[in-house]
Amino acid sequence: MRYVRILATVAVFVSLMNVAGYAEINTRKLTLMPWPAKIEMTGGRYRLNQSFTVEVTGKPTGRLFRAASRMLRRLSQRTGLFFSQGYLSPDSSVENPCMVIQADRRGRLRLYMDESYRLDVTPSRVLLKANTDIGALRGIQTVLQLLEADSSGYYFPCVRIEDHPRFPWRGLMIDAARHFMPVNVIERNIRGMAAVKLNVLHWHLSDNQGFRAESKTFPKLTGMGSDGHFYTQQEIKAVIKYAADRGIRVVPEFDVPAHSTSWFVGYPQYASAPGPYSIERKWGIFDPVFNPTINKTYVFLGKFFKEMAGLFPDKYMDVGGDENNGKDWNANPKIQAFMKAHKIPSDAALQTYFENRLVPLIMKDHKDVMGWEEILNPRLPKSAIVQSWRGNASLENAVKKGYRVILSKGWYLDHYFTASQYYLVDPVPDSGLTLQQKKLIIGGEACMWSEYVSPENIDSRIWPRAAAIAERLWSPRDIRNVRDMYRRLDAVSLELDRLGLTQLKNQGTMLRNLANGYRVAPLRTLVDIVAPYDIYARVKAKPYSAFAPLTRVVDTAVPDPMTARDFSFMVDDIVSGNNPMEDTVAMVEHMLVRWKENDANLEKIIDRSPILREVQPISRHLSAVASIGLDALNYIRHNTKAGQGWVKASLSTISTDAAPCAEVKLMVIAPIESLVKYAGEK
Repeated sequence: MRYVRILATVAVFVSLMNVAGYAEINTRKLTLMPWPAKIEMTGGRYRLNQSFTVEVTGKPTGRLFRAASRMLRRLSQRTGLFFSQGYLSPDSSVENPCMVIQADRRGRLRLYMDESYRLDVTPSRVLLKANTDIGALRGIQTVLQLLEADSSGYYFPCVRIEDHPRFPWRGLMIDAARHFMPVNVIERNIRGMAAVKLNVLHWHLSDNQGFRAESKTFPKLTGMGSDGHFYTQQEIKAVIKYAADRGIRVVPEFDVPAHSTSWFVGYPQYASAPGPYSIERKWGIFDPVFNPTINKTYVFLGKFFKEMAGLFPDKYMDVGGDENNGKDWNANPKIQAFMKAHKIPSDAALQTYFENRLVPLIMKDHKDVMGWEEILNPRLPKSAIVQSWRGNASLENAVKKGYRVILSKGWYLDHYFTASQYYLVDPVPDSGLTLQQKKLIIGGEACMWSEYVSPENIDSRIWPRAAAIAERLWSPRDIRNVRDMYRRLDAVSLELDRLGLTQLKNQGTMLRNLANGYRVAPLRTLVDIVAPYDIYARVKAKPYSAFAPLTRVVDTAVPDPMTARDFSFMVDDIVSGNNPMEDTVAMVEHMLVRWKENDANLEKIIDRSPILREVQPISRHLSAVASIGLDALNYIRHNTKAGQGWVKASLSTISTDAAPCAEVKLMVIAPIESLVKYAGEK
């Protein structure tokens, strides 16, 4: 990866926006993410040494003492310094502390919690002040991201920061229903959320493929509907506590009336069709749905949600409400007779009837509801939160009716978009909404649906791309420079790796398993520049089910590979006409030569590991297009215009889809096409 390191220091000249304290010259080396609301470089450095100590003042909480202790340990691990101070506690006493953390009160884990902080780093001390301990937690993450090094050791650059989030709801939805995610997976992703200042874990706990939260009132929900993979109530409490310790709320989702097959495996009497039912093993929209016309449905759901209200302390209970196809309602004569008798004209109206009976049961237990946009109806209480997954039209419709909305459209992580695509999505549309209506857009959530992820690769589907979404939800709207976002995103990914997330390390394990040995360099060369096909292409490609292997190249490749992205940036510099440095051209040439020669080396691995046979066509295609790229580069270097016949033939070869069956695509096609077109224009 030598060329990537050179790229970072030679080829990339980031054009930073001088907005919201974004001072180009002074701040372009900082790797803060999310970028603060206001930042000023004040000159100088605070040098760390083994005498570094921390004091927590004001009205600190146990949560803040633990966070400060974690910060101290992480700094020690990063620097190798043997700090004399151990874990901080209310009994800790420090003379002349090097860093002071002051919090004025305990923050409440709720919507609109105060997360603001002020950070002042001078050559002689570090001062972090916040109104609440939660604000101090956010500031601690900024301090950790400020750590830098030079030949003299480790230091914090001197800065003055005033920071607060743009939106109060900054969430990550993890679907643990389709593929179960053990507690350690949830907890390590909570650590990742805290690192980039996300503050809501939306925990999708039931769907057609499994019911994942223990109910002591209705034990057959997990006893028959989970395959034995579920969270005990003790584990749920532990996760909630773990998240709260990092200033993160946990909002559970139990999807009704549809997406509900797993409910009916143990309790078929509440379904609209007689059953029997079994856990779904495939993906898609299924027919089973609660029967909204019988009172016992509401008795059952009332008791269940009452139990969950006592387990989950957050104010909000998510009831799902999406993707009900109505087929089982239409096939049930009694339901049809009920609709006729009560003048309910459609399935949508019947779902509204269901929601309007369910919501008061939840509110009776001092909870407010949220759900996908299908829950919106004229009788929905204004205290509800609507989650928009279909786009601006539905989002604007909800806020114009006076409802608070969070956005997920454009932030589905399972769709394998690049970080830059997610980064440029904004919750507030460029439309004619009034200022008051815009205030009802309270944030958004990245969504990690789990049809095609396992505990082994889920982190690589969430991170580091979710950090780009986290910045969009925290930072000022006009922080939008894509190249600089990527510069900082790479640093964030390393920090997440230090926190125990697996988006980097697990790929090595998966590559060794694929290669059936330790010699994986040729395979890595290919994997570093391919990405999974769009999710809808995956649906058509293989007969996927809950038991399908998620161990192939498509499952190992990441959606936004760094090597391919950096290659694209270098090619942009070449074809922009801005006289790129010769080092840039040399690095592009080095990469193309490597890709051209890689196929022969990969063939030896394929011979001993047949699981890789499906990527053989794409490996050969890479060799061919790399050769074309080298020819184009040669034209460009010699300032010679390529013939149009060569250009046309080359573009035809490059655009060939080499291996749709492998469900991966080469991410260097577009930049090589740019080289060819540029060679034809010289």
